[in-house]
Amino acid sequence: MTIHLPAPDGTTRAYEPRAEPLSPAPGTPFTSRVVFSAAHVVADPYADVTPDGPAAVDWDATLAFRRHLWSHGLGVAEAMDTAQRGMGLDWAAAAELIRRSAAEAKAVGGRIACGVGTDQLAPGDRTVAEVRTAYEEQLAVCEESGAQAILMASRALCAAAKGPEDYLDVYAHLLRQTTEPVVLHWLGPMFDPALEGYWGSADLDAATETFLDVIAAHPDKVDGIKVSLLDAQREIDLRRKLPDGVRCYTGDDFNYPELIAGDDRGFSHALLGIFDPLGPLAAEAVRRLDTGDVGAFRALLDPTVELSRHLFQAPTRYYKTGVVLLAWLAGHQSHFTMVGGLQSARSLPHLARAYELADGLGLFPDPALAESRMKHLLSVYGVAR
Repeated sequence: MTIHLPAPDGTTRAYEPRAEPLSPAPGTPFTSRVVFSAAHVVADPYADVTPDGPAAVDWDATLAFRRHLWSHGLGVAEAMDTAQRGMGLDWAAAAELIRRSAAEAKAVGGRIACGVGTDQLAPGDRTVAEVRTAYEEQLAVCEESGAQAILMASRALCAAAKGPEDYLDVYAHLLRQTTEPVVLHWLGPMFDPALEGYWGSADLDAATETFLDVIAAHPDKVDGIKVSLLDAQREIDLRRKLPDGVRCYTGDDFNYPELIAGDDRGFSHALLGIFDPLGPLAAEAVRRLDTGDVGAFRALLDPTVELSRHLFQAPTRYYKTGVVLLAWLAGHQSHFTMVGGLQSARSLPHLARAYELADGLGLFPDPALAESRMKHLLSVYGVAR
């Protein structure tokens, strides 16, 4: 069958969907890399909500998607920016998400790490002490759930800090009290403009030195770092400076194949939003890497970069819309709605190209279902079927 997809110039083009998907089988955890997928949340489409009101989550569908990721051996990075933290998912919903997902992980034996931030603070001027207290509240929820903590970058700390010394103070205070080693997350301004100048400087070299100082002061409390700067060489340079035993988890959705494959001086593990739609395929690729077959790993994963770069194109923070679209087309949820109404954040030509690229990779378990749903979406926008 043929589907007519809209192009950016206002025309449509005929596209022939593939007939057969790839079918990676579920499997056991990996041996050569630690790999997390930052997972999206499924909105409750029947809830009577407003774009700026509290989030309404479909808990059954949200947890089912996490079981899907665990079944392929992936860890779940919970309540991160992929789950719309700071873009529709408030702290009350995030806390419930952490508790429910951590309990589900324990039930099925899945690996989980959860985001700890300060987003319960209302916008406005805050002191560094208030930011520290907010971090502590969220850290307690995470640790009480039994999940590993990911200390996320804080908009409030970025606004309140006078310089690098405030970052050193806050992170030292938190790391002294964590019960288990945590992951430190450096999220760049391309993902969240409010984080410009994090670590006390807009100069990335200076910011990197502060970041490394935090780690060097408490290496036993840092399992690893997640770097989301979309700069492969900077990540490589940073990971070569880490203390022994501290992992680098790439968050670079533009350059992940080469960073995970690594070189003769090391490699990155992974904590990636793109591994939400790529889960089974990414898992199959990492299993090839487990056998030492770097070529097979790259052969599977390199072709996915075009899709990832498309989903994460500027403004990068709206990549979640494409991720949820693909989850709907793949049959992981029954609708294409998002908390905060974020399904409207990308244009129809953008969504059409995401469908085309994902279909070309064989990501849809049922290509006919994906085609049918895409045609329904097109008809909503007035595109003739």
